[in-house]
Amino acid sequence: MSKLSLPKDRIKILLLENVHSNAVEYLDRQGYANVTHLSTALSGDALKDALADTHILGIRSRTRVTVDALAAAEKLIAIGCFSIGTDQVDLQAAKIQGIPVFNAPYSNTRSVAELVLGEIICLFRGTFAKAWAAHDGGWEKTAEGSHEVRGKTLGIVGYGHIGSQLSVLAEALGMHVVYYDIVEKLAIGNAAALPSLDAVLETADVVSLHVPSSPLTKDMIGARELGLMKPGSFLVNAARGNVVDIDALANALRTDHLAGAAVDVFPKEPKGGNDVFESPLRGLRNVILTPHVGGSTMEAQANIGTEVAEKLVKYSDNGSTTGAVNFVEVSLPSQENVSRFMHIHKNVPGVLSAINDIFSSRRINIAGEYLRTDSDIGYVVVDVDQEIEAGMGIRKALAAIPGTVRTRFLL
Repeated sequence: MSKLSLPKDRIKILLLENVHSNAVEYLDRQGYANVTHLSTALSGDALKDALADTHILGIRSRTRVTVDALAAAEKLIAIGCFSIGTDQVDLQAAKIQGIPVFNAPYSNTRSVAELVLGEIICLFRGTFAKAWAAHDGGWEKTAEGSHEVRGKTLGIVGYGHIGSQLSVLAEALGMHVVYYDIVEKLAIGNAAALPSLDAVLETADVVSLHVPSSPLTKDMIGARELGLMKPGSFLVNAARGNVVDIDALANALRTDHLAGAAVDVFPKEPKGGNDVFESPLRGLRNVILTPHVGGSTMEAQANIGTEVAEKLVKYSDNGSTTGAVNFVEVSLPSQENVSRFMHIHKNVPGVLSAINDIFSSRRINIAGEYLRTDSDIGYVVVDVDQEIEAGMGIRKALAAIPGTVRTRFLL
């Protein structure tokens, strides 16, 4: 072991918001025993105090990692978002500080697809309105307006992991599937790609959205798009809250242009369980409202716990940044009979040359070298074929290179 490496049992890991126990168990199996596992979120000074001596942070969706919080996290080397999204972290600030952020973009795929399919069935059958009436003492026993989904056309906007899995499940029920994606995607089963979003909206009996949050998708479904949909059709949004103009959707429902909708994500969501949920969709009995629970199953949370913990361990153990959402991605081989160090720096000229000079001047042979850069930072990983001793002055020399953000040594 390099004399400059930090042993695993001294790497402090803080997991907040009741991250699934799978993460704790995986970390423990990999030799990371110094783990604090809290059921609550932290904020303000409490979060800054906790981050002062934390090396790895794990959060879900309620902890906000801001520029201010990161300024107090001098030892932090990585953040794991045990969730699909990463909006809770200032990604740019973390990158500039040399902190990669990891998430679990696919672990809840099945859970979301199942919820959407269940909601589609409920919309076509009108079960939500009937259930509401029954709770009020009514008894709407009628077949009027109630339909099977077999033979109906499902339009999927965004044919990625969730959209394509929904496609398979819907076809198993006898639905026809059409889809649109800005990237050409190979159809699964009998699904058919259409040339535009408008074509999907005009064709489908029910449209389900599965796109990321971006400037391109903000309010992509507005009054014009809703007007293109078939009269009496349905809309499902389990993607991102800012994808749909909620006021326009409410109007389309109140005027009976759409027969119903199911919405799991909203432009503005309560920060906690005690906050009041406000939406123009409240009170509409043909709308299924769910509190952002598309991926909230025990199975999904277990998968997320394992997936993110694996990424954090891989980065901590060997420096690989594969899967980081804010950082250059470097996939590294396992180390064998080498000492490895990582150097994160501002993307300025001369850094790699300076790094090589430090080793060549000490007659240390470089066995492997990996470099990736983006517009802001550079990430160099170097393997040397001898043990690095503290007295060599390498850490001090590397830190003195102009533009250095942080350095770290491994086994």
